Amino acid sequence: MAYDEKLAERIRDLIEPGPQVVEKKMFGGLAFLVDGNMAVSAIRDGGLLVRVDPAEAEDLIDGESVSTMTMGGREMRGWLRVTPTALHDESALRAWIARGVTYARSLPPKR
Repeated sequence: MAYDEKLAERIRDLIEPGPQVVEKKMFGGLAFLVDGNMAVSAIRDGGLLVRVDPAEAEDLIDGESVSTMTMGGREMRGWLRVTPTALHDESALRAWIARGVTYARSLPPKR
């Protein structure tokens, strides 16, 4: 199954546009990169992959709708999987996008 195209469209509507924001198909999803660093991604199950400061990740995990992303059996520190139910309204999605964009902007640009 491909990524959730409706979620991708919602992200496009909410993410601040600009030349530094690029969409790229990655890991079966549609990622939104800021200055070459992934901020968020619409993923296969209708959820969202969000890159956050690893030091803050544990405080955001709730055990139900937000968990650490696992890839290849390995937990990805600083990468959170947010379930579709946690993205029900625009303010919730906007907050997750803001977290991802803020962290991506704190990293050195990749060109």
